[in-house]
Order: sequence, then structure tokens, then C-alpha cells
Amino acid sequence: MEKTIYIRMRNRVKTNPEDVIMLKDVAQIIAPETDMTKLENTVIHRISDKDRNIVVIDVMKVISKIMAKFPEMEVQTVGPAQTIIEVITKKKGVSLPLFLLIWFLLFFGSAMAIMNFHDDVSMRSVQEKIYTIITGRKVAKPWLFQIPYSIGLGLGMILFFNHVFKKRINDEPSPLEVEMFNYQMDLDNYLVIHENKESMKKLDDN
Repeated sequence: MEKTIYIRMRNRVKTNPEDVIMLKDVAQIIAPETDMTKLENTVIHRISDKDRNIVVIDVMKVISKIMAKFPEMEVQTVGPAQTIIEVITKKKGVSLPLFLLIWFLLFFGSAMAIMNFHDDVSMRSVQEKIYTIITGRKVAKPWLFQIPYSIGLGLGMILFFNHVFKKRINDEPSPLEVEMFNYQMDLDNYLVIHENKESMKKLDDN
């Protein structure tokens, strides 16, 4: 009697150099209990220096590996057709002087961007006019208005990015996290399409 297994490829997994990639690493599996362990330990790929830092595993390669080891099984696939494997290499830590230099550039660059924006929209004159309307007095530096505004600007950025240092304020993703997620999805789609083109080119050459 023919057995049926169902596999769902994972979107992205991380591994170390020279690791052996097994079926359980790149896919979720539903199969008879008697064959589950053998299926999970089926070798799909071996990481080598030629792979660099990104490897794309196509579902067709997975099916061929399964059929070679379990010819009596029927394979049904669900979900994505590729898994992107990211090979993690050890990175050198950032030195303290370099960290302070980057922090300095980011801090003052952001401050200059905010000040230039306020200057472009004449924020100072607007604040002076609002202060005059509220209090009836005209002053050159309305500190009672500018100081709360500056504090509110900082709190607004904290709420916008949904983080206080490494601590998240709530479970909702910040706009920056959403943009990073969209960027990662676009990058993954590019890698998959590029890999498919390379595979078709190799077949044409052969």
C-alpha cells in the first residue's frame, strides 16, 4: 500500500558553515510514525565553501531525495516551493571607538535633519505666533511652549518606533519593522527567482 507524506517548506532557516541540512531542517513533515524518524534525518544538502552565505533549496530537490530513499511513498507539497538557508559566519565585534563614531554621526545627523525641517517650515515663527495667541504676550523665545514641544517630539518618536532601547512597548510591529519585513520578503523573492534562473541556465548548458 502506497504511503503519503505531506511536506511544507520553511521560508528561511539559519545554519552554520559545514552543517548537514536534513529534511526536518527545511520542511514541516506529516507522515506515518513508522517512517517519521528516517524522513526527518534524510540528508538534503551539505554546506560547503562554494555555497557562500545563501543557499536556496527547491522543493523538487527535496522530493527527489525522498523518492530516492522511499520509492514507495507519495509526496504531497503544501505552501512555498523553496527554502532559503542563511549560513551564519562569525563576525568580528565592533570596537568601542567605531561604535561611538557611528553613534555620534547618527545622533547629530538626526538632530540636523529635524532642525533643518523645522527651519524649512518656519516652526520657530509659528510657535511664537501660537504663544502670542494663547498668552497675549510676544516673546522671542517662548520656552514654555518650546520645551514641552521638544519633549513631546521625543516621546512621539518612541511611540512611533515602539521601542525604548531594546524593550518593546506593545506587541504591535513598528513601521520600521514592517518596512524591514517587506524588504526581507522582496530580497527572498529575488533570491528565489535568481536561483531558478541559474538552475534553468545550467540545464540549458547541459
